[in-house]
Amino acid sequence: MLEAADVRVTIGGTPILHGADITVSQGELVAVVGPNGAGKSTLARAAAGIQKLSGGDVRWDGQDVRRLRGRALARLRAFVPQRPRVPAGLTVRDAVRIGRSPHVGPLQRPTAADREAAERAIERAGVERFADRMLTTLSGGELQRVQIAVGLAQDAPVLMADEPTSSLDLGATVSVARLLRRLADDGLGVFLVVHDLALAAAVADRVVVMSEGRTVASGPADSVLDSERLAEVWDVDASVEAGSQGQTALRVSWLGDQKTTGGSS
Repeated sequence: MLEAADVRVTIGGTPILHGADITVSQGELVAVVGPNGAGKSTLARAAAGIQKLSGGDVRWDGQDVRRLRGRALARLRAFVPQRPRVPAGLTVRDAVRIGRSPHVGPLQRPTAADREAAERAIERAGVERFADRMLTTLSGGELQRVQIAVGLAQDAPVLMADEPTSSLDLGATVSVARLLRRLADDGLGVFLVVHDLALAAAVADRVVVMSEGRTVASGPADSVLDSERLAEVWDVDASVEAGSQGQTALRVSWLGDQKTTGGSS
């Protein structure tokens, strides 16, 4: 569904991306990882058609992102931002129904089919029990699941989530990670920007590693997140390890001794 090649972005005269590449297919969860400033979120925004390209090529279902506008683009990809705006006066159900906007024409009202689609999104995201609460009363984990529900209401074949677990505690992080993995297993393409290497290794079909505005590796976690690449890209003595029960852990040599800092998922 998504093919991005040699993506280049310059902001305020400063080159941010110097040639980044990524593909995402339906039913595939692709995790983009890299150090702070590597260009992960910029790549996500450029691929989503939010950030203007300086060069390169981004295509959604074969269509040039620069020629896609508004509702046409929103029907191909749903974008969950890193810091979503939380408007006052809206319930969860109200917010999810807004996600149907790409399917509602100008001056038209949502149909029964649109309302049913919003309810399906609420169910898929697992937010039924607080669907009638105000957005401003939700915890960080609850709000993140609602933002995913809003994206699901678009009925787009790819969901893009920019650091959805960055401010969540362990329990909420695991909950969101399991949700994204389940959505991919159900046939949705998922583009996930994440800092947590153990989480990426646990849930992703493929991991894309970025460094200094470029894609430097792409493949299964066990092949691209080896000790040599962690040393090269993050400048640390570390390893990502997988357990027999699906757990993953990041082992880092903090002060010369290796200690486990990752959790299971």
